[in-house]
Amino acid sequence: MLTFLGKRLLATLPVLLVVAIAVFMIVRLTPGDPAAVIGGNGATSEDIARIREQLGLAKPLWTQFVIWSEGVLRGDLGYSFFLNKPVLELIAQRMEPTLSLAGGTLLLAIAIALPLGTLAAWRMGGWLDRAVMAFCVAGFSVPVFVIGYVLIYVFALQLKWFPVQGYQRLAAGLGPWFMQLALPCLTLAVTYVALLARVTRASVSEALTEDYIRTARAKGIKERAVLTHHALRNAAVPVMTVIGVSAALLLSGVVVTETVFAIPGLGQLTVDAVLNRDFPVLQGVVLFFALTYVLINLLVDVSYLFLDPRIRY
Repeated sequence: MLTFLGKRLLATLPVLLVVAIAVFMIVRLTPGDPAAVIGGNGATSEDIARIREQLGLAKPLWTQFVIWSEGVLRGDLGYSFFLNKPVLELIAQRMEPTLSLAGGTLLLAIAIALPLGTLAAWRMGGWLDRAVMAFCVAGFSVPVFVIGYVLIYVFALQLKWFPVQGYQRLAAGLGPWFMQLALPCLTLAVTYVALLARVTRASVSEALTEDYIRTARAKGIKERAVLTHHALRNAAVPVMTVIGVSAALLLSGVVVTETVFAIPGLGQLTVDAVLNRDFPVLQGVVLFFALTYVLINLLVDVSYLFLDPRIRY
């Protein structure tokens, strides 16, 4: 186990290096000059040149990358051009809303999708199966922001069950925190419920055709136990893979949802950094997303060892 973890952790280093180089170059080569944004419409060319010198943007790209990389290795992602705060501090401030939204969405999606997919596989070809598949198609087809605006109109503006926008930190109380996150989590969960339910249906339906399922039924085991302890358990590896991919994709999916619901998370921080050409913030957030993505994949790989004993040997 330790050897496996060590190899996987070492394999993440080249990935993070490639991501760091790609992000740095893409950010620097995109149109737009932070110095011009900071200087404003009335800034002269001399003013812009002076601001570029102060920000370190006048140096060659290679020199800028080496300076930034040395800071990253020390745990320093630099300072925001516009907020004049450490990037790590900004990420830490915005992390709670994003993790709350992503975690709540993933738990809600798993709680809904696994039973739906299992029941659809159990009643393959029936009305429940067709209804689940129709929902999956609709969940994939409708954009996230459309779902968000529909839910806001119905549950916030018409029924007035939930607030329209904003975020309450967990320190303010579990009730306000839940009320603010209910609609955003439901908005994001629709797509991931559709994805997880479809994969669960396919995996469980394949497991139900195996000999051990017929043996379990022949022994008189209850159908619910056959579905949960035998079929779903043996279909767990592909389902866990999709759960891991979904957890990683949620980090990018929160950008749209946080914008729609005005949630001050990492997604909104990314949007603001793109609009302002705030290079250090954008590089730091993307690198954080990449590291999180790699760690999620590592956890998924480790879970395989427990879900399928054959992988250990």
